[in-house]
Amino acid sequence: MVLAFLLPLLTALVSGYLFQKSTDEIGYLAGGIAIISFVISLILAPWEIQLLLLVVVLVSTQKLLQQNDYKFDRRGKG
Repeated sequence: MVLAFLLPLLTALVSGYLFQKSTDEIGYLAGGIAIISFVISLILAPWEIQLLLLVVVLVSTQKLLQQNDYKFDRRGKG
């Protein structure tokens, strides 16, 4: 498994940390770099990791939709 996707992922994590800790314009630049690096990391990731991420997103989205429907149903009855 090629681990080249870890370099942009690490860059994204460091840039995201700088974005949270910075209060001036450099924080916005770090946030933009974090988003771009994260997308590049996802593109370079092996298909196994992409598939795992897709399954996690689908399962969590389904749970959130069920919670939202439950709240909506309770609000409508009350």
